[in-house]
Amino acid sequence: MTALAVALSACGRPDVRPTPQASSTPPGARTWTPVAPADPAAANAVLMRAISLVGTPYRYGGNTPEGGFDCSGLVNYVFRDMLDLRLPRTSRELYAYQGPKIDPGRLAPGDLVFFGSGAAVTHVGIYVGEGRFVHAPSTGGTVRLDHLDGSYWQRTYTGSRRVLH
Repeated sequence: MTALAVALSACGRPDVRPTPQASSTPPGARTWTPVAPADPAAANAVLMRAISLVGTPYRYGGNTPEGGFDCSGLVNYVFRDMLDLRLPRTSRELYAYQGPKIDPGRLAPGDLVFFGSGAAVTHVGIYVGEGRFVHAPSTGGTVRLDHLDGSYWQRTYTGSRRVLH
């Protein structure tokens, strides 16, 4: 049980994510080249469900709309609910999950984006396109859209994975 608590704690550390900001495009944002997902219908289902959960409260260990979400709980819920795809539970396990690593300039809707410090992955979100991603950021917050070009997200970006092939 202790190992589970430590593993899940990555998504609940308030020092890992910035305070909520306006979700507008940051100054100096890159131009994001649209990349078509391999399975547009699956990607669309994932995106529509993820975006529909914006505003749901954050809850450490949460994995339902009724109870709230932490970052990996949100990812798991969306992929399971829309595609019956069972993914690993923690952000670290999701990062280690088999699937190609994706260059940021080649992100497609439905890809997972990861953040952390050094080699430690502590947060995950779902890429929706145009440099934006949906995630459950921190205690006291809600599921929201943010831009990968925000200074915090650029600084802590650790990589991406494609789970929809």
